Amino acid sequence: MTDSGSVMDCTDPATWGPAIDEAVHALGRGGLVVLPTDTVYGIGADAFSPAAVAALLAAKGRGRQMPPPVLVPDVRTVDGLCDDVPDAARRLMEAFWPGALTVICRAQPSLAWDLGETRGTVAVRMPDHPAALALLRRTGPLAVSSANRTGSPAALTAGEARDQLGDAVAVYLDGGVAPGGVASTIVDATTPRLRVVRLGALGVAELSAVAAVEGPEGSAG
Repeated sequence: MTDSGSVMDCTDPATWGPAIDEAVHALGRGGLVVLPTDTVYGIGADAFSPAAVAALLAAKGRGRQMPPPVLVPDVRTVDGLCDDVPDAARRLMEAFWPGALTVICRAQPSLAWDLGETRGTVAVRMPDHPAALALLRRTGPLAVSSANRTGSPAALTAGEARDQLGDAVAVYLDGGVAPGGVASTIVDATTPRLRVVRLGALGVAELSAVAAVEGPEGSAG
């Protein structure tokens, strides 16, 4: 067992097994893990452990009014988390996942979880990062927010994340420098017509080539 706050290398699939194992064990114990993604580093917790999600929000200095999104390993995972996913939203997921697309769906009402003040919704994304996906395939859905204290810059390395979050995190998975850049585009799929609520790496025109999507101001794409 590693010490709390340990940084473990996960840059090479041939050798990252022990690091992924330790992260899986930490999450299973209700601990927090920092992981690389295709944008910035994220801080993750078992999405179905209210205590772990509360610890994630506390580590960031964030309140329940800003619930974390949920990262998934596969499009098929969405049906266990989301209720009545529109066909158009599913087409976007199939076209742009893994990648920089977050979709807000209605959460399955039967799920025993507490992500914060979600108003019955959940934001889901499949990240385009091999280490993140290797972890998610072992753990299932994880509540993941950017690995930084609220108000501070998002971490692009495991070291930057550790400087901000310290021993609040059990394991830091070091996948090298994250690409940073533009955040994911967020699409709201809880209304009759899909609508972009935050423009990011994907533009309205790209999305509209796959499904009918309104722009942030309600203009058609």
